[in-house]
Amino acid sequence: MLRTAVENPFLTDISEREREAIKGLADYSSVGSLPEIWPLAARRFGNIVALRDPHAKPEVVLTYTQLCQQIQQFAAGLQTLEVKQGDRVSLIADNSPRWFIADQGIMTAGGVNAVRSSQAELEELIYILANSGSTILVAEDLKTFYRLQKRLEALPIRLVILLSDETPPAAETFQIYSFAQLMEIGQKNTLQAVKQTRDQLATLIYTSGTTGKPKGVMLSHGNLLHQVTTLGVVVQPQPGDIVLSILPIWHSYERTAEYFLLSLGCTQVYSNLRSIKRDLKEFKPHYMVAVPRLLESIYEGVQKQFHEQPASRQHLINFCLRVSEKYIQARRTAEGLNLLNLNPSWSERLAALIQAAALKPLHSLAQRLVYSKVREATGGRIKQTISGGGALPKHIDDFFEIIGVEILVGYGLTETSPVTHARRYWRNLRGSAGQPIPATQVKIVDPETRKPLPVGKQGLVLLRGPQIMQGYYQNPEATAKAIDSEGWFDSGDLGWVTPENDLILTGRAKDTIVLRNGENIEPQPIEDACLRSPYIEQIVLVGQDQKSLGALIVPNLQALQKWAESQNLQLCIEDKNVTSSTGQTINLESKIIQDLFRQELNREVQNRPGYRPDDRIGPFKLILEPFSIENGMMTQKLSIKRHVVLERYRDLINAMFAQ
Repeated sequence: MLRTAVENPFLTDISEREREAIKGLADYSSVGSLPEIWPLAARRFGNIVALRDPHAKPEVVLTYTQLCQQIQQFAAGLQTLEVKQGDRVSLIADNSPRWFIADQGIMTAGGVNAVRSSQAELEELIYILANSGSTILVAEDLKTFYRLQKRLEALPIRLVILLSDETPPAAETFQIYSFAQLMEIGQKNTLQAVKQTRDQLATLIYTSGTTGKPKGVMLSHGNLLHQVTTLGVVVQPQPGDIVLSILPIWHSYERTAEYFLLSLGCTQVYSNLRSIKRDLKEFKPHYMVAVPRLLESIYEGVQKQFHEQPASRQHLINFCLRVSEKYIQARRTAEGLNLLNLNPSWSERLAALIQAAALKPLHSLAQRLVYSKVREATGGRIKQTISGGGALPKHIDDFFEIIGVEILVGYGLTETSPVTHARRYWRNLRGSAGQPIPATQVKIVDPETRKPLPVGKQGLVLLRGPQIMQGYYQNPEATAKAIDSEGWFDSGDLGWVTPENDLILTGRAKDTIVLRNGENIEPQPIEDACLRSPYIEQIVLVGQDQKSLGALIVPNLQALQKWAESQNLQLCIEDKNVTSSTGQTINLESKIIQDLFRQELNREVQNRPGYRPDDRIGPFKLILEPFSIENGMMTQKLSIKRHVVLERYRDLINAMFAQ
C-alpha cells in the first residue's frame, strides 16, 4: 500500500519547502525491493502509458498495467527455466522497453543482473560475464549472441535469452530462447513470490575501467530504493508527464531516473541521437534527463540557426542576449544566488534589484520575440531538464536560463546509485551541483591528511548515505580503498561547499595536472572556458610534469570555414588545407591559423573567473579526428576518456612539448 511521503524515513530531516514540494507524491518507502513497485504503480496508474518506443517496428506502447504484466511474465519464464534467487544474469543490451522488462523481470525472479551495452568491446563483455559469475545471458539479439558465442563455451552459461524475436539457433551446451518464447513460457506458469530485502544485492554495474579491469559496483535494492523515494525533493512530476529518454539505459544515471520517474506515473518515450530534434517537437516532453554534451549540441544547433539569420536579425538577437545576460546576473545577485557573490550587502542587493527591474521589460520582450521560438524547438513545455554525468559549462547554464528552460544539475557516481546532490528549482545556484538529497552527508577533506576542511575551502569530496554501494564485487582491496571504516566514500572529486551546503565541484583529483613548478591545475574548468570559442569543437588539456599546460584541439571546421571566407580564403575539407583565392595553400600549422587559435585560447582562459598565470595554455596541436564513441575516445555518456586520448596521442604530445 502506498503511504504519504512524509512517513518516508529518509525524509525526516528536510526543509519545509521540500516537504511542501513532495506533498501528494506516491511514496514507496514501505517496500523491501525494487520490483515491488510495479504492481503498486499498475494499480495506481493503470491505463496511463508507461513506455513508448516510436522507433521500434512496429511501435511499442505499454500501459502501466501491461508493463507490470510483462515484467511478471518474463520473471515467471525465468523461474520455469530454473533461474534461482541470487543467480547472476548478464544483461547485454541497449535502450528499449524490453530492456526494462528484462531488468525488472530478472530482479522479480530473484536474480542479480550485471548490465552493459551490447556495443561494448568484446573483451569487456567477456570479462563482465566471467567476473560476475553469470550462468544466464540476456542478449540484445542474434548479432550480439554471435559476437559472444565462441567465448561462452569457456564460461558456465547454461541459458541464453534473446530480447529479439529472431529464431534462436540450436546450441549444444546451453538452452536458448527468443523473447517471445520466454514470454509464452511465463504466460503458462505461475510466478513464485521471492522474498527480498533492501540489503540484498540487486545489480552489478561495471565501471568503464579507466585503469586496469572494470570494477563491478554492487548496488542493493536499498541503494536503488533510496533514489526512488527521495528524488521527489528535486523534481515533482505528475502522472502522464512525458519524459524523453536518450541516455544509455544500463548506466546508473539514466536507469535510476527511469525507476524514479516511472514510479510516479510518467510516460517515457525512447529517442536516439538521429531522432532527438524531431522527437522533441513531436512529443513535447515535460522532462528530459541529459548530459552536458547533449545540452551543448542543442545550444550549438540554436547558435547555428542564429548565424543563418539576416544581419539585422542577428543584431537584434545579440542585443537581446546581452540584455538578458545582464538581467539574469542582476537577478541572481538580488536573490543571493550569484556564485561569485553569495553574500551581497543590502546595497548590492538593492542595486541588483533596481537593475533587474529596469532590464525586465526588455528581457520579457526578448522572450516573446526570440526565446519563445527557441523553446518551441524543445517542444515548448519542458518543466525542467535534469543534467548530470559531468560539469555543465557556464555559458550553457547561462543560455538555458536566459531562454527560460530550467536546468537542474545533479551530481553523483555509479558507486552512489548515483545521485548525492542536486539543485532545486527554488535554489538553483548556477555553477553548483546543488545541495545533498535527503539522508546524504558530504565532507570536504585535505587530500593528503584526510582532515576535514572548513566551509569554502577546496578539498577532496567524501560522501556518506544510504545510496553508497555495498562495494566492488570480488574486490575487497578496491572497496577498502574507496570506503573507509566510517562509511565515507572517496569520490575522487575536488570541491568545496557554501554556507548553505551547496557543493561546488572544481575538478577530478586524478585528473589534476601537476606542472613542473608544483602548481596543481584542474583541467575541466579551463577546458569548459575554451569551449566558448566558436572555433573549438573539443579540447583536452595536457602537461603533466611540463613547464606549462598544452592542449589537443579538435577545431570546428564549419566555423573555421566561415572565418576563412571572411579572410578571402577557402577551406578545403578534403585535404584539410586552407586555400587562398590565389591558389596559395595554407595548412592548419600555418601562422595565420595558429595565431587565430592562440588568440581564442588566450581570451577565453584569461576571461575565466579565478584566472591564474599558470592556467595559460602554451603549445597546442590541432587534430582533425573528433573524440567519439566510435573511436573509443568518448564514453556513451559523451564524456571524453582522457586517459585514452593521452595514450593515443602520446607521441604527438611529447613532440609538442619538445618543440
